Amino acid sequence: MAALITENFRFLSLFFKSKDVMIFNGLVALGTVGSQELFSVVAFHCPCSPARNYIYGLAAIGVPALALFLIGVIWNNHTWNLVAECHKRGAKNFSAAATFLLFGSIIGRAAVAPVTWSVISLLRGEAYVCALSEFVDPASLDKFPSRYGPETLAKFPCNDIPGNLTSFKEEVIRRLRYESQLFGWLLIGVIAVLVFLTKCLKHCCSPLSYRQEGYWSQYRSSEAKLFERTAEVHSRILAANNVKQFFGFVALNKEEKELVEEFPVEGVQPSPQWNAITGVYIYRENKGFPLYSRLHKWAKGVEGNGPGSDGQEMVFLAT
Repeated sequence: MAALITENFRFLSLFFKSKDVMIFNGLVALGTVGSQELFSVVAFHCPCSPARNYIYGLAAIGVPALALFLIGVIWNNHTWNLVAECHKRGAKNFSAAATFLLFGSIIGRAAVAPVTWSVISLLRGEAYVCALSEFVDPASLDKFPSRYGPETLAKFPCNDIPGNLTSFKEEVIRRLRYESQLFGWLLIGVIAVLVFLTKCLKHCCSPLSYRQEGYWSQYRSSEAKLFERTAEVHSRILAANNVKQFFGFVALNKEEKELVEEFPVEGVQPSPQWNAITGVYIYRENKGFPLYSRLHKWAKGVEGNGPGSDGQEMVFLAT
């Protein structure tokens, strides 16, 4: 138990540090596996009661998967960029392809944890056995006593059964686990094929070379890190200036004093500037030169969202 908790805390530490998509998805999957193991040990207890088994088994698979999916959508920056875009500008500048790619990016990233949860649940088989044990046809079991029905079969996931049914219990559980694991492996295969086809389609339809896509990814990561770091320093210095104006002095530690002296802050950026760099970004070029983000576009002084007289070109490639 302690080892599982330690692994989950280690996962959370890496989770918030990782920016690479593949590492990010791998950590999400790893954390989900650990959480699923912990859930099976601590929280999963089949009611072993007719009509309740099915609901409980499906809930054990579906409800955590739904919760993980919603958390994934909430934690995805693209979600809130899309909300900001629709609020500020509407979706009139998006083509059907851009909208599809954008939603695909959000859903694909958010689906990693719930799919992993569902696959591990199916491979373990406990929830599936609990849900479907009462629906096993007694006639399919050789020499199964006729006086026992679904009420008894529903108790097979537990140990509260007559001794003469032990061999039948093992047969039923083995059969249901076979079905559950088969569905789990099929789900893995389907997801693998979909991921492969999506990656192929993305690279085939992309107007950028593989190297330029790599550079674009590096630029976005660097811009995000520098923006976040600079925004933290800027907000701290601005807060220090305002506190000093109110009290007449401000209690700063050595590091904060050095920041205030090194980076003078006069004011804040107006709302139009924040709006200009906030929202969904679709790859654009201006007179043949790439614009890698909304901040890059704002810094270059490029206005508008569609092709214009200045030769601005817009290529729909959601990021």
